[in-house]
Parts: sequence; structure tokens; C-alpha cells
Amino acid sequence: MNILLLGSGGRECTLAWKLKQSPLCKELYIAPGNAGTASYGTNISISVNDFEAIKTFCLENKIDILFPGSEDPLVNGIYDFVKNDEQIKHIIVAGPSKEGAQLEGSKAFSKKFMERHNIPTAAYREFNDANFDEGVAYLKQHSLPIVLKADGLAAGKGVVIAQSTEEALETFNSMIKEAQFGDASKKVVVEQFLDGIELSVFAMSDGTNYIILPEAKDYKRIGEGDQGPNTGGMGAISPVPFAQGEFMQKVIDRIVTPTVNGLKAENIIYQGFIFFGLIKVGNDPYVIEYNCRMGDPETEVVMPRLENDLVALILKMNDNELNEVTVKHSAKAACTVMLVSEGYPGDYPKGREIRGFDDVENSILFHAGTAMKDNEVVTSGGRVIAITSYGNTIQDALAQSYENADKINYEGKYFRRDIGYEFN
Repeated sequence: MNILLLGSGGRECTLAWKLKQSPLCKELYIAPGNAGTASYGTNISISVNDFEAIKTFCLENKIDILFPGSEDPLVNGIYDFVKNDEQIKHIIVAGPSKEGAQLEGSKAFSKKFMERHNIPTAAYREFNDANFDEGVAYLKQHSLPIVLKADGLAAGKGVVIAQSTEEALETFNSMIKEAQFGDASKKVVVEQFLDGIELSVFAMSDGTNYIILPEAKDYKRIGEGDQGPNTGGMGAISPVPFAQGEFMQKVIDRIVTPTVNGLKAENIIYQGFIFFGLIKVGNDPYVIEYNCRMGDPETEVVMPRLENDLVALILKMNDNELNEVTVKHSAKAACTVMLVSEGYPGDYPKGREIRGFDDVENSILFHAGTAMKDNEVVTSGGRVIAITSYGNTIQDALAQSYENADKINYEGKYFRRDIGYEFN
């Protein structure tokens, strides 16, 4: 199988690492990739949203599987583009149709979908410029805290948990009237705040059947103790200690199965990953959000714990045979610590040389925001490197990742030292 993986982050580096382990993987290409993905395949200078260039490359290199790692090409319709083109429609796309990707691409779409299929989620209203004044009145009488979400894609930064009415009104105005997130915040979903502990559950669906991958918990705030602004994710752990037994059965019965069945009932083509961003309130799960792809940095702990051949799973997915698969989860824990650039998630410098790779032992380095410059690895993003380690316990795995986090060095390096703090 010749595979083209789309993306350039830590998720894609991890997927490249996993795909390359398969004896079914002949040639692996990553577009555009980063300094780390080059260790597993060939980086190609093509944008994930340049569909015509992707088509040309697929034809020239006899690509069998196209794997969009990030949400952008999926929400923009890469699946439909491929399947509606006679020359490339034979290619397997490991991801949903444009309509299916609306589970992530539109908060309003996903909330209405959950309503239709009785999937537990927070109560909500949606507003735009046309009913802006109604939204202001609604916010003024709403209990606190209150959650405001830009409807569209906002790179993980379009969610604000307002602690005061003033903050809620200011955020609401910024999103809609000042187009804080461009078209993504033309519509705003206002949600009830759910108080609990979050986790991420991942399924792979063939449109009828599904398998459950290892679950994870990520840490989005920049500061220790979950303080400060949201980031794309500062670290992750797997397994999640409470995600078992009765609770996980509720997740499957109330959320995963109704989601997959709902997509099928509505004739929405969905062959790929479904990311369930959940919150445990008491002992009950609620959906905070869907994503139409794997999470980041959760992929950096999920894929190391998944013992199945990922290429073989994609082929089973394409053949609607996931019901024949037995998923194997490693008994070991896997934990990731993310090294980031100073200033992140705001403005940050790029091009800073990274040292210490040869000193790392007993961890896997998944590059996120890195590039090659004059034969040296340099920073090129806010999140720079994910350090993943195995351990018999979460604490053992974290200790190993932290030991190596101190060995990688670049100017302005920062990381959280309290990943997994709830489970110590």
C-alpha cells in the first residue's frame, strides 16, 4: 500500500510512526510533514487543502490510501473531492464525507444531531447577527459560568468559559460583531456549563460497525493546575483510570452507538475516526464536542497503546468489516508531555535550534512544530515536541517523559510539570 498522510503536527508524526510499522505499508508520504515525519516517510511540500495538487501526486505515485490527519481537509470536503473524481475515486480515504465532518465543522450541526438522536449533551442556544439582541438578553439572565463556542473551526481557541456576565457579553460581541474568528464565529453556540472531569474516547467507524480505541485525557490549559488560556493540548495520558466498567458501558450505549447509528440513519457517509470529547458529571457521560479525526496530543498516547496494525484496520474499515476486528490495547500506560514555545498560545518565536535528541532514552519523540534549517532541527510552531513514554503505571510513564523533557533544549522551552495530576 502506498499511503499519503496529510498534516504537519504531532498527531501526524505519531500516525506516520504507526503506519510505518505495518508490513502492508510500502511507501509513506507526508504532506507537508515536519522534521520528525521525515524519519518515517517522505515529506512532500503540498498544502493539506490543495486538492488538485493532492490529486496529481496521488496519480503520479499510485497512492492507495489517503489519510487526512487534521480536520481542515475533511471539513473542506477532501473525501467528496476524491470520490467524485473518476481518476482517483478508487483511493481509500480514511475520513468522513464533508457532511459527516460537520460534526466538528459546525457546533450547531453537532448539537442538533445530538438532539435528534437523544445523545446527552449540555443545553444550548445558538445566535448570530440577526438575533444578536436576543442573545444579549439571554446571556444577561443565564446562570454562571457559561460557555460560548464559535460555531466553526477556530484552531481549538474558539471556546470561552465566561465566569461573569460582563465577560460573556464581551466575548459574544467579539465573536459576532468583531468577527474574532472570522466566518467561524458568525454563529455562536451558548451552552450550559457542565462541571466534571473530561476525557476523550475514540471510535473508528466503517459506517455500520465501529471499534473503540484506547481512551485518553488531555490537558488544554497552558498553566499548571489547569490555569490560563486554552492551548491545542499540553499533554495526555492513557488509560484514564475511571474509564472502565459501568461508566464506559454508558458511553457506548448512550453516546457511541447512537452516534454511529444516527449517521447511518441519516445516510451520512462516515468511514473514519470519531473523537468524542466527553465530560463525566457524577457518574454519567455527556458530549462536549465531536471531532472528525484523531485528537492531538491524544494520538500520541492512543496509537502507542493500540497494538493492532493501523493499515489493516483502515482496510477493514473500507470493506465494512470492522465487526470482524478484535482491538488490542496495551496493558501499559502511555503518557505524553508537550514542549512548547515561549509565548504560546499567543505569539511565539520560530527558528530556534533544538538540542539534546541523542540524550533521550526510553521515550518516543513525536515532532509537532519543527522544521529543518541548515541541517539542524528548529522550532516552527507553538507546540514543538511531544515526549511519549510507556510505564506500568501512569506515574511511571510520566516520570520517564519528564526525565527526557529536561534533556531536550531550545531557547524559551516550556512544559507543564503536572500532567495527570488528578491521578497521582
